[in-house]
Amino acid sequence: MKRRSLAVLFLSVVMTLGAVGISAMAAVGWEQENGTWVYYNSNGSRVTDEWRTGADGYGRYLDSNGIMAADRWVDNDNYYVDSSGVAVANKWLQVTNTEKESGYDWYYFSQTGKCVKEKWEKVDNKWYYFNDTGVMQTGWVLDNMYYCEQSGAMVTGWQKLLPPDENNDNDHRNSPYSSADDGKYWYYFGTNGKKFVPSDSDDNTKQKKINGVYYCFSEDGAMQTGWVCMTGDDSDDIEDYRYVDSNGQVRVGWYSAEPPENLQNKYEHDVEWFYFNNKGVPRVGPEKGNASANDLVKINGNTYLFNENGVPAYGLQKVYMNNEETDYTAYYFGKRSQSSMLKGKQTIRENGESRQYYFTSTGRGYTGVHDNYLYYMGRLQKADSSSKYEVFSIPYSGGVRNYVVNTSGRIAKSTTVKNRDGVKYKTNGNGILIQEDGESVDGGTYLTPEEPDWSSDGD
Repeated sequence: MKRRSLAVLFLSVVMTLGAVGISAMAAVGWEQENGTWVYYNSNGSRVTDEWRTGADGYGRYLDSNGIMAADRWVDNDNYYVDSSGVAVANKWLQVTNTEKESGYDWYYFSQTGKCVKEKWEKVDNKWYYFNDTGVMQTGWVLDNMYYCEQSGAMVTGWQKLLPPDENNDNDHRNSPYSSADDGKYWYYFGTNGKKFVPSDSDDNTKQKKINGVYYCFSEDGAMQTGWVCMTGDDSDDIEDYRYVDSNGQVRVGWYSAEPPENLQNKYEHDVEWFYFNNKGVPRVGPEKGNASANDLVKINGNTYLFNENGVPAYGLQKVYMNNEETDYTAYYFGKRSQSSMLKGKQTIRENGESRQYYFTSTGRGYTGVHDNYLYYMGRLQKADSSSKYEVFSIPYSGGVRNYVVNTSGRIAKSTTVKNRDGVKYKTNGNGILIQEDGESVDGGTYLTPEEPDWSSDGD
């Protein structure tokens, strides 16, 4: 009896179970042999490669020799038993790994004691990923779609990181999308930890709205800056581009910038003004000479006309009023520094010569008489200096009205005047010709009014 008591005392120290638990184990098949513990079944044979539970309620593992394992992996490396043979459970375990820079690996064991492998596990309200051998992962995981910080915890939201396989990705690291000289990029991870990457099925394949703001991303999810093409590496259409600020936010509203590099040969100047809508799409319009009134855009109280390259037009512009090719007039958008629609009387340079124009309250070049002066498509119509008076036939409701004007463009009202050739013109109270050299005028066509010089920029 004395020898059995000593054995029980020794086991209680080694296995840290307590005297009561060990005495019970010994009674149900546990035996100590040569300083180790074994378990015999009812046939008197050692149990091998199996678990057996003691009276303390904890299981111990018998290895292939039937010896209770301690301080090592067991059962196909799915469990780790401590110095008392009890499986580690519901806790972290640090295991030496001399092949790693850190010198160790971390593992986590569930409540059942089984090592967590090849899955996500939530521990203390944080998510961790473990590979197929149970090692806690850090850095990029699962096809570079998730990132775990040095502690192993999965990240969410915005993160500035080195790109995946950055040592083998020189083109990516040297791209203009890096947000700093440290080679790191901004990535966005959802609340589920998954990195945002563009989808080929999206209309805007590289754009995502986050907290009310649009951002652009490369194909691997790196936040981009500068001009970004939505349809691929290059496009001939400025509408396929977005301009992204250094903070990653897609630009909206007015912005002055160099055009995209592959489109620069389409632009007159090194730096141009662009207007981006609330999704960052550049506003564009038709080619010069093909604009209609529907292409006019009002922004912050001013009216603009954009060309096909997304630049606000300036100078004189030909604008159609409807689908008829003959119904058009001039609008004036000032000099390049202004590039917005002007109204009222304007002095415009055409081929080095100043011309007088008048535009209505809607900006439309006026046709007809205003303040006793004759205009056509906004341009003042004047008699040639060698003629003194001339008659201009102004189109009106399918016909014409013949106005008599002097060299300053002023109409002759309710009077009879002579040109330098002695031809007499008699007019009514509206300045319309009613007699020529005493003969009644019934219709007839005279000089065609001069249209604006559409090739001039009016600057």
